Amino acid sequence: MKKWAPRALVTLLILYGAMLIPDPEPNVSFDDVRGGSKKAFAWNQDAFWTQLEKRYVESKTAGCNRVYHAVDSLLALAWKNLAFIHTSPLEPGSVIFRQHENVIFGIGSLVAPCPDEFGEFKRLVEESRKAIKRQSEHWDMNKREARETLYRLLYGGRGAVEEIMLQLPADSTKDPITLGTDEPSQTPGASILGATIHSGDILVSRGGAPTSALIARGNDFPGNFSHIALAYVEPKTRLVSLIEAHIERGVTISTPEQYIRDTKLRVMVLRLRNNLAQIQADPMLPHRAAEFALKNAREKHIPYDFSMDFQNADKWFCSEVASFAYKNFGVQLWMGLSHVSSPGLRRWLAGFGVEHFETQEPSDLEYDPQLCVVAEWRDPEQLRKDHFDNAVTEAMLEGAETGDRLTYAWYMLPVARGAKAYSTVLNLFGAEGPIPEGMSASAALRNRYYSGEHTAINEELTRLEADFRRQKGYAAPFWGLMQMARTAKQTVESR
Repeated sequence: MKKWAPRALVTLLILYGAMLIPDPEPNVSFDDVRGGSKKAFAWNQDAFWTQLEKRYVESKTAGCNRVYHAVDSLLALAWKNLAFIHTSPLEPGSVIFRQHENVIFGIGSLVAPCPDEFGEFKRLVEESRKAIKRQSEHWDMNKREARETLYRLLYGGRGAVEEIMLQLPADSTKDPITLGTDEPSQTPGASILGATIHSGDILVSRGGAPTSALIARGNDFPGNFSHIALAYVEPKTRLVSLIEAHIERGVTISTPEQYIRDTKLRVMVLRLRNNLAQIQADPMLPHRAAEFALKNAREKHIPYDFSMDFQNADKWFCSEVASFAYKNFGVQLWMGLSHVSSPGLRRWLAGFGVEHFETQEPSDLEYDPQLCVVAEWRDPEQLRKDHFDNAVTEAMLEGAETGDRLTYAWYMLPVARGAKAYSTVLNLFGAEGPIPEGMSASAALRNRYYSGEHTAINEELTRLEADFRRQKGYAAPFWGLMQMARTAKQTVESR
């Protein structure tokens, strides 16, 4: 053996040992939530969900002819309530909103077995969304009551529609697009998948990765969306560019084909209201905001902002693509900021690099009164995956609150740090490495652990739900999926 070999071996062992030293645990502050001023929303009505499922089973057994009269009566009541909501200025605490919510859920449980009634029910929910959004224009969106009222009716109404979609035969819900408010816009437009997109429109979507579900569900008002893109339409060619921030690449520009090719479980298009003072003064403002974002994306590399600091202009996470562009032209999006109050969830997100827990979550943009819903794409099969991912994520987050940790194999840390060093070199030359720019080696390992656990629980949940369908003859509703996800989690952890 050569004389230098023992020294080289010792040096390598020392280097390997040094690379095994773990990063310090992230410091998580709870000062802003002490005293109970902020807390995660909870429906707390399991008995009501069970009652709705029982009513659905009874309706399915009785047949549609037996429930048409009850459905028609409830629909008449719902339209009457909605007419009142349309024409009367109301505060968020008005009793009519809770009454309308209960009627919508009640109709849904009866309509689920009856495809012929689904069209009118879906129209009712869409019109309800327009009315409640219009009411919210004069509400203070930083008030808890306003946020809860909007959330219950918008998120709850969508949930009711989707529960029915997942029960009905596939051919009765084959049209994936739902057109919303045809809000006037003077900016250039182009047709995408049956809807007209205008320059400055904001596309919110849901990805298919386990972490996408975590982003969608991981705030005080668990939502449906995990990603945001800003549309730019070239005035002469009408070609569409979508500016978005990806964890792997930072801010990028995509064609519609590239955008759709990247897994999307759902997509919604939002547009600034035409009667906003800023739009009245400058109808082309949305186009100029999109042009500003496009110019920034073309001229410089903008890294992804893992810390979720929406006030940092040097790095952007996906929401900042829209918010920073519009802020530059005097429009402050997210009139009510997002909060992450749950201690366990904060610790998990901090492990991924998040430092700011008052921020701009993609899901919460839907509740901004300045924006109208123009269109929404939902496919039943993709929705099924969306609901399974949500249930698994919720079960895992319950574990986070009782002490579950995101861990990783300690001996993999030197390997991950080597991969991080390699990625850093690639980043210098504009290429992507195995660990995204801005993500630490330990965060990458936690990400891998989380995704592995999520996938394992999802596979067990899929098996349990298939057994449920064979025994009951219908797909498990979301509250049933939640119970199964808890069981699936226990099964995976006991292996």
